[in-house]
Amino acid sequence: MNVEEQRGYARRLAAESIAAGDATGWFERLYAAADRGEAAVPWADLAPNPMLRAWARPGSDRAVVVGCGLGDDAEYLAGLGHHVTAFDVSESAVARARSRFPDSRVEYHAADLLSPPPEWRRAFDLVVESYTVQVLRGEARRRAIAGVADLVAPGGTLLVIARAREESDDPGRMPWPLTRAEVESFPLPAVRIEDLFDDEDPPVRRWRAEFRRPAGS
Repeated sequence: MNVEEQRGYARRLAAESIAAGDATGWFERLYAAADRGEAAVPWADLAPNPMLRAWARPGSDRAVVVGCGLGDDAEYLAGLGHHVTAFDVSESAVARARSRFPDSRVEYHAADLLSPPPEWRRAFDLVVESYTVQVLRGEARRRAIAGVADLVAPGGTLLVIARAREESDDPGRMPWPLTRAEVESFPLPAVRIEDLFDDEDPPVRRWRAEFRRPAGS
């Protein structure tokens, strides 16, 4: 399967799932098919996100990686000293992450961002959301934006990485890039919103946005 075929397969699964009223069920189907050798996960680069690597610093706080996939971002943060929780809606993804990193200090969980464990509310000093919101649409996207922000502890930081587009641009095919208005809709004060191009050929425009919850809220 080449990259375009991988993306096409993922898009078909997403379309079928969304048409059936299930915004997230296709992730498990995709990761399970990848485990069987029948597909590949197009965004699983088996390396930490370069935009996270350029931003992250050593720390010892409690961090969470949203939609952790196969675990590379979570392991990178753990290697910097953070106490990391990582979750994905796909049980197959979580199982694969655990098998890839058998001696990991990361706490991996199968959980749904649209209905997370209540004890995670405002529990993390650092929340990393990379490429998860952009694969959701409509009400699911709005709930995910609110849900991501609700994980941030008082005084904590949220990092969002996503593909970018102008309001007037065609959203195109999954993943559906975020507009600046959507990035600004995360219900936390913005520290900075960067409009960047990566090193792909051709370059892809992306947001890297940092938010912080006030210490007293």
